[in-house]
Amino acid sequence: MKKYILLLIPVVMLQFSCNKNLNPKVYSSLTSVNAFNTESDAIAAVNAIYARLKGPSIGDNFDYWTVRHFALTDLTTDVGHCSYGGDPGQLSLATWNSANGLLAEDWRQIYKLISDANSAIYNISSMTSITADQKAQFLAEAKFLRAVAYMNLTDAWGPVVLATEKDLVNPNYLSQPPVSSVADVEALLISDLQNSINVLPVSYANNAIYSTNDPGRATKGAAMTLLGKIYLRQKQWQKSADMMQQVIGLGIYQLYPSYQGLFLEANKWCSENIFSVLSDANVNGTELMNHFGPLVHPAIPNRWQYYAVSWPFYHSFAANDDRKGEFFPKYNGTDGLVHEEAPTLGATPPAGVLYMPDVATSKYADSTGSVNNYYDGHSVDILRYADVLLSRAEALNELTGPTQESIDLINQVRTRSHATPLVLGGYSQTTLRAAILQERGWEFFYEGKRRADLLRMGQYDVIVNAYLKSIGQTNTVTLPKDQYFSYPLNQVQINANLSNAGREQ
Repeated sequence: MKKYILLLIPVVMLQFSCNKNLNPKVYSSLTSVNAFNTESDAIAAVNAIYARLKGPSIGDNFDYWTVRHFALTDLTTDVGHCSYGGDPGQLSLATWNSANGLLAEDWRQIYKLISDANSAIYNISSMTSITADQKAQFLAEAKFLRAVAYMNLTDAWGPVVLATEKDLVNPNYLSQPPVSSVADVEALLISDLQNSINVLPVSYANNAIYSTNDPGRATKGAAMTLLGKIYLRQKQWQKSADMMQQVIGLGIYQLYPSYQGLFLEANKWCSENIFSVLSDANVNGTELMNHFGPLVHPAIPNRWQYYAVSWPFYHSFAANDDRKGEFFPKYNGTDGLVHEEAPTLGATPPAGVLYMPDVATSKYADSTGSVNNYYDGHSVDILRYADVLLSRAEALNELTGPTQESIDLINQVRTRSHATPLVLGGYSQTTLRAAILQERGWEFFYEGKRRADLLRMGQYDVIVNAYLKSIGQTNTVTLPKDQYFSYPLNQVQINANLSNAGREQ
């Protein structure tokens, strides 16, 4: 997707103490007055919303969906572990509070996207220099992206401030708006996504508005999938099952042949991708490899193992499951030590050995990628076809219990990784629900889904507390108190309507 950034800024006259008579020549000025006059302006505004999924275009690029969001969605579960202290350590050990900086940063980045989307929707809606079809396309993309952001917000914090383009009519920047219920937010998202489904194309091949195929843009299938995910969260099983079947019925998505190949940096886009954040190591890279890569590894040097996987979760994979190969469980480090798991909790390593507290994943740190670069070009799959298959299987099981169709849907995902197929006769509705939850963990670890999955299936406290106990921790999560994170302290200080009463640890 072509990258254009639209900046609405005032002209600023610079003064320097060394030359008070310096009058810089202004060659051009883009402001809120002369912006949104052309089709290019509208495209730039829409592309700027996509850019928010990743982070700033200048400087460190590890915001929102290209690292930090995983701290909330996976690090706070049985999947993730961080051996560092501070904010990620709090999340990893379920001891977070409203002062946690990663909570504040995720909130801030998500609302930046929402702000950009609202601005684009407000301004594009009144444009007269573009066609009706162009306007409908641009608005559908902006509303889809806003829906992604609000889905993430409500997964993490539940009731949140619902800001829309209507707030820009007569803005009051000093107001303290109330929070809206999850149901009210969902009502907006459902309406917007239904509109997007009717407008967005199945693909951008030979598109009349965009001149290239533009992989990574919002499509009809992406809007359908996100709507199906909202219905799944609402436990509207039939609606979710039907929506996921519509995605399947489009006939354009299929599983990538190998799990490992799906996440290689070289695989920017494939038929499994429904909606992804795309990157290029040399032009517009991210820091996924920095944060996920193993420490002092000879093939992937200078990485941090900041977001790692817990040993219990690593051991939950079957030996014949290809997904178990997406880790670095033992290697000879460049520090001269053998890096491996401790045989028992708290064991002292012998000379020449370092016991790793967690295991790094190669999901975003493959040795064939940009190992000699600071930035990498890994894509992040927000929505992919495997999620459609497993979501429909879950909805069908909740409707009728195990069926051959639901088993077959799960087995499509399992057999791609050479895991042993499930057999219909061996499951009740309850045990198949547990199997689907486990399958989703194996399939989507560090893809921003684990915490929402555990909460939806009522297993967040059970599974996370069991994990914490297994690593010698006494901290526990308690529902419903820990269903949502604390509102960030800096936001509570700005808006008194964001109350953490009952949310704090």
